[in-house]
Amino acid sequence: MMTLTENAAYLKGLAEGLNVDESKPEGKLITKMLALISDMADSISDLEDECEELRGYIEEIDDDLAAVEDDLYEDEDEEDDFDDEDEDEEETDFYEVTCPSCGEAVCFDDSLDPENLICPSCGEKFDCTCDGECEACDGCDCEE
Repeated sequence: MMTLTENAAYLKGLAEGLNVDESKPEGKLITKMLALISDMADSISDLEDECEELRGYIEEIDDDLAAVEDDLYEDEDEEDDFDDEDEDEEETDFYEVTCPSCGEAVCFDDSLDPENLICPSCGEKFDCTCDGECEACDGCDCEE
């Protein structure tokens, strides 16, 4: 299949082979049309070349952008994985009691013995005094 430029040159050669008389109006028209077709074919060919070059640049930019996105969002992916792991684990219940020595609210979880708590504010050791209303008191001897 011939390119546009090759087709324009072929038409010009045909017109020369027909001995088109450029002194007549029909000959002038044919000659001018062939010149226009040739110019248009050259312009289109140049545009196709530029388009192909730009397509190459776009592919390079797309690859570079993908690499940047990978670098930027890599940390978020790791955080998402970490969050998913946290969601899979059972939630830990926390309990709050008031320290009888200083009145500070003390929070603790199931890993601590409710009969052997230490206040982080004053350092005093005390038992859970929640009147047996918290879940942590199941099985302890606080004031139930």
